[in-house]
Amino acid sequence: MNDNQAFNEMMVHVPLCTHKEPENILVIGETSPELKKELEKHPFNIEFGDEALLNSKDEKNIDIIILTNIKISELILANINRVLKDDGLITFKTESFQNDENRLKEDLQLVGTKFWIAMPFKFSHSTAILASKQYHPTADIILQRSDILDDLEYYSTEIHHASFVFPAAIHKALTTIAKR
Repeated sequence: MNDNQAFNEMMVHVPLCTHKEPENILVIGETSPELKKELEKHPFNIEFGDEALLNSKDEKNIDIIILTNIKISELILANINRVLKDDGLITFKTESFQNDENRLKEDLQLVGTKFWIAMPFKFSHSTAILASKQYHPTADIILQRSDILDDLEYYSTEIHHASFVFPAAIHKALTTIAKR
C-alpha cells in the first residue's frame, strides 16, 4: 500500500462521506493528480488554492475545507470560520500522538475553540484531524456515498470507522482534549 494513496483517499473521502449534503469544497495547499482523482469521484463543486484564496473569500459558502499541507494556526482558523458554513467541516494533517503528542493536543485544542467536534484519525503512517460544526465522522457517515466508491486502494466504510479508534492509553490521554 502506497502511503500517498492512503493519504489521498482518507483526506478526501472521510470528510466528503461525513458531511450530509456538501456542495462547495475548498482544497488549500499542494494537490497531487492522485488527490484530484479522488476528489473527482464526488459530484461537488471543488476549488483549489492556497492560503491567499482562503483569505480572499468573503461569504460563508464553503461546506468542507481540506488542508493538505498547511499547519493550522489561529489566523488560518479565523479565515476558515469566516468562510465555512454553519454546518461545515475541515480536515487537516497533524502529528501522531507517538511522534509529537503536544502538537496533536495543541491542534485539537485550537480547532476545539470553533468546532463542536474535533477528532483525530489515523491511517497508514499519518494522523489527521476532522473538525466539524455539526456532523460526527462515525455517527453521521453517509453509507450511500462511502459504500459505492470505486477504484480504491485504502479507504472503505470500515476503515473510515476504524481510523477514529485509538489504543486505550492514547484515547484516555486525549479524552479531555478531543471533542467527540
